[in-house]
Amino acid sequence: MGNIIPTSVNFNLPNGKTVTIETGKLATMAHSSVVVKIENTMLLATVVAASKPKEGQDFFPLSVDYQEKFAGAGKIPGNFFRRESRLSDYEVLISRLVDRAIRPLFDDDFVNETQIMISLISGDQNNMPDCYAALAASAALAVSDIPFNGPISEVRVAKINGEFVVNPHRKELPSAELDIIIAATMDNVMMVEGEAKECQEADLITAIKIGHEAIKVHCKAQLELASLVGEKATVKRVVEPVAVNEELKEKVRAACSDQIYAIARSASDKKSRKKSFDKVAEDFVAALQAELGEAYESSMGVEAGKLYEKLKKKIVRDVVLNEGIRLDGRKNDQVRPIWCEVDYLPSAHGSAIFNRGETQSLTSLTLGSKTDTLLIDNSLEQYYEKFILHYNFPAFSVGEIKPSKGTGKERSRSR
Repeated sequence: MGNIIPTSVNFNLPNGKTVTIETGKLATMAHSSVVVKIENTMLLATVVAASKPKEGQDFFPLSVDYQEKFAGAGKIPGNFFRRESRLSDYEVLISRLVDRAIRPLFDDDFVNETQIMISLISGDQNNMPDCYAALAASAALAVSDIPFNGPISEVRVAKINGEFVVNPHRKELPSAELDIIIAATMDNVMMVEGEAKECQEADLITAIKIGHEAIKVHCKAQLELASLVGEKATVKRVVEPVAVNEELKEKVRAACSDQIYAIARSASDKKSRKKSFDKVAEDFVAALQAELGEAYESSMGVEAGKLYEKLKKKIVRDVVLNEGIRLDGRKNDQVRPIWCEVDYLPSAHGSAIFNRGETQSLTSLTLGSKTDTLLIDNSLEQYYEKFILHYNFPAFSVGEIKPSKGTGKERSRSR
């Protein structure tokens, strides 16, 4: 039996390099898969989605994992077990960049468990693979039967020696004044993430425009690939719309709208505002229970709660956009009150409190010796880092109760 010939499309980057997207050769048991190739860099993206949602599930369980395989760069992992372990902080951050861009584009009624895995299976020293991860994920969705309102893609735009460069070489990045990753559909920018050295607003706008134009080329290539794949990609799964009790929806609107508007315009703090919103919902469910008597079912209260949350979101959005009033009373051009204090911790090498509105950060600084440097061992890089940043997001910081099981939303970054 001969080799499988994949279905593929090509397009060029602004710098003239050719990017190839192919499907049908690897990971054939996945619901869909693609390989994105740029020179010697190759990313494999796979998508698997459950055939139906779990009973009673009302959220979308999407997971996105990006991992750089050491073997793809001809390296053996430097840990004790000499094999890949959990995702590194860098890989988690790239996973989140992809997640943020694609999550809003799934149908609201599609709640089937879905997993997207993106693996760097071959890497070189020229091309940064992170800016192709979203392209790979979106392309895999484009050639699947999963309902997805894409395609999307991401590109890195850097300002180097006064010029804006799309997906620059790795060796060029250290001299960049601006380094951002942009995610977008054909029509809309979805996400911008990055850093700069005192970036001017005009430069940021120019970078976003240049990045979006490049992304449009990526999206056209994905649509072309889907058309070549044919029915498997163009005929999507039928998503059964969640039935809405229109009578109950109208009751929620009639009973709660005025109260929600009043709270949204009250310029209240977060705690009292949440308490007020919750009371409106509780009072409505209690009134509904009293009205229906023995005909009331607990499922009605659950559905009423969901309808109430949708109504609340719509009204709050209306007050912010059309009346120019934020929930805490600020105008659109006002920032939250800020106060700072330094040297709060007497024994730390340095410390500070930063408070903006209801958000607070307590930061400590520790100075170490050369032996405290952090070894970064990635598939394409190995170096020591002198600056290490850890930040924690414990449950109490948002007024919640959760068991402490190690890092959750906490992140670590080195620079």
